[in-house]
Amino acid sequence: MVVTQELRRRAFLFGIAAGATGLASRMPPARAADAPSAVCLEWTSAEMLLSLGITPRAVADIAGYRVWAVSPPLPESVLDLGSRGEPSMERIATIKPDLIVTASGYGLDANRLQRFAPVETLKLYEGSATALSDTAREFVRLAAHLGRRPQAEERIAKLSTDLAAMRAELATRKLPRVAVVSLFDDRHARVYGRNGLFQDVLDQLGVENAWTGATSAWGFATVSFEKLVTLGDCIIVSLQPVPANVKIRIQQSRLWAALPAVRRQQVINIPAVWPFGGIAAADRFAGFLRGSLLRL
Repeated sequence: MVVTQELRRRAFLFGIAAGATGLASRMPPARAADAPSAVCLEWTSAEMLLSLGITPRAVADIAGYRVWAVSPPLPESVLDLGSRGEPSMERIATIKPDLIVTASGYGLDANRLQRFAPVETLKLYEGSATALSDTAREFVRLAAHLGRRPQAEERIAKLSTDLAAMRAELATRKLPRVAVVSLFDDRHARVYGRNGLFQDVLDQLGVENAWTGATSAWGFATVSFEKLVTLGDCIIVSLQPVPANVKIRIQQSRLWAALPAVRRQQVINIPAVWPFGGIAAADRFAGFLRGSLLRL
């Protein structure tokens, strides 16, 4: 059984790198490697461009990116397009970008944007593969279009190496089950599981997810604190930030205090990671989780 799981893990990681490389090799000839003037209508595309060494000209909701996604950091020179749901058309028209990058299921219909510049839509969370495989595939596809394929392949190879090294470290410990959550009020939590980026990272690290219930196509479910009680003996990994007013109410919540992990002081707080991000977000989450578990 252990051998079978290891073979599956290796096949999964090899599939990320080899499959993404194969896709890139079938792409049309790439542009010159000079960075284009690109705008991003959501945060995963911004993460990908920054990971390729390209600074976007503008990004939607910069303040939100710096709180919820954080890394790679956005330079101060990047312009704000306003809301991710309703970016400023006037600002896009003024910028006159070479490229607009967005993701399926987010924001405006690409047809409304074509008059400003060519649009690249990342196909993420569409159920065709795991979230991690999808984001690797789309990362390489975007990179090939921009003449940055080697950088993408190098970043994916680094993630594979990092995950393998972290898994080897964690294999020396008897690890508890974990429940990864975001806290937005004092009665409910967003818990991450099947279909999501975090689940893929947990699988590759050999860490068991305590949440095995249903999730959305984006890999999460919103549940009451009472539902978390039923998870039993596990560690809660809480993503930051937690809004200050929510944090105060949670500290006073009897429901929260009743959770086994809270009673046993088994709540780990980790810095913000964008749960719907790309290769960089996966590596960031894995690093924070690995460090927290090794300190137990």
